Amino acid sequence: MIRAIVGANWGDEGKGKITDMFAEKSDIVIRFQGGANAGHTIINEHGRFALHLMPSGVCYDHTTCIIGNGVALDINKFINELEDVKKAGLNPKLLVSDRAQILMPYHIKLDEYEEERLGKNAFGSTKSGIAPFFSDKFSKIGIQVNELFDEETLRAKLNNICTLKNLTLEHVYHKPLLDEEELYNTCMEYKEKIAPYVCDTHKYISEAIKEGKNILLEGQLGTLKDPDFGIYPMVTSSSTLAGYGAVGAGIPPHKIEDIVVVTKAYSSAVGAGEFVSEIFGDEAQELRIHGGDKGEFGATTGRPRRVGWFDCVASRYGIECQGATQVVMTALDCLSYLEEIKVCVAYDIDGKITKDFPTTHELKKAKPVLKTFKGWHCDIRGIKNYNELPKETRDYVEFIENEMGCNITMVSNGPEREAIIYR
Repeated sequence: MIRAIVGANWGDEGKGKITDMFAEKSDIVIRFQGGANAGHTIINEHGRFALHLMPSGVCYDHTTCIIGNGVALDINKFINELEDVKKAGLNPKLLVSDRAQILMPYHIKLDEYEEERLGKNAFGSTKSGIAPFFSDKFSKIGIQVNELFDEETLRAKLNNICTLKNLTLEHVYHKPLLDEEELYNTCMEYKEKIAPYVCDTHKYISEAIKEGKNILLEGQLGTLKDPDFGIYPMVTSSSTLAGYGAVGAGIPPHKIEDIVVVTKAYSSAVGAGEFVSEIFGDEAQELRIHGGDKGEFGATTGRPRRVGWFDCVASRYGIECQGATQVVMTALDCLSYLEEIKVCVAYDIDGKITKDFPTTHELKKAKPVLKTFKGWHCDIRGIKNYNELPKETRDYVEFIENEMGCNITMVSNGPEREAIIYR
C-alpha cells in the first residue's frame, strides 16, 4: 500500500500527528517536497518533536525514512535535527536521495535580501531560502547531492554560480559577494556530513514496491500554497499536491492508492496571502490561544498564525485538487470554548454568491458568507466513540463532511497520538 498524507488548506492542518499515526504502520516514510521552511509537530511516548526535514517515521525502529529527490535539503538543519532526535533516545534509519538538491547558504541570504527589497510587498517568507533554491533547480544551476562527490563538476558549477549570483548581489542588493573557494569548502563539509545517508533511493523504493512494502508519502504545507493551484504568488515553491509525490519520491503515479487529506476544524495560516474567512482582534486572539497544542504559533518561526472560521469553499477545492480518498479533521477540541461557531459556506464576489474557489485576483474581492452553528461548549477530550460526542459537535462535523463531498474518516480531539476518533 502506498499512501500520501497532504494538507487541504494553507498548511498548519495538524498533519504531523496524522503522519505519525500512519508512520507507525509503515515500512518507509518519504518526504517528497518542500524543505525546512515548515514544521510538523509530533507528540508521542518519546516526547515532543517539531520536525522540519526529518520524515515523521523517525520515531519508529522498523521504519526507513527517506529524504526524496523533491526536497530542498538543508544539510546543516538535517544534521542538527537528527542530533535532537538522537538525544531523545531514537536512532532512525535515514536515507537521502542522491538526486536531491542542496540548499546553500546563499539561498538563505538571497531570500532575506529579496524580502528586504520588497518591503511592504514582501511574500512573508520564512527566509529559509526555498524560493531561491527552487529557482536555481529549474534554472539548472542547483547542486545535486551526487555532485558533491565529483570535484570537477562541482568546481565548474560553483564558478558559474558565483558569476551569476555576484552580479545580482552587487547590482541588485548591494551586498557582499560570494567566494568560490569558500563555497567549495562548505560543499566539502556538507559531503562529509551527508555521505553516510546518500543512496540511490529510486532503486531502493522500486525494490520496496515490488516487495509490497507499506510506503507513506509525507507532504508539507497544503493545497492553497501550491504554486499552480494555490493563492499565487503567495505560495511556496514546490508542489504541495499528492500527485507531486510521484515525482518528488520517484514512484509511479498509479501506485498511490490512498490520499489522506488533513483539514482543521477551523482555519489557520502562516504568512501573507488571501484568507477569506480570517478573523481579527480579540476574537482571533482567543481562537489562537485555544488552538493547537501550544496555541496557533508557527512550528518553524514561532510567528502567530492567522486564524479564521472553517472555509468550506477553500477546503472543498483543496480536497478536490489533492484527489482525496479520505479526509481527517483535526483540532475539533479547540472549538469547545465557543458558544457559537461560524462556518464560511460561500463567497460573495461583487454581489455574486459562489461556492467555487476563484483565482487570486477574484479572491482578493471575496467576502465570506457565514453560517452560524450552536457550539457544544464542553470539553470533548478523552472521548473515543464518535456517537458519544455532543450532538452539536456531530452536527458541525457532518455539515462540513456534506459540504466537502468526501468522507471524514477520523476526527482528532486532542494533540496526543491516541486522541483520535475513528468513524
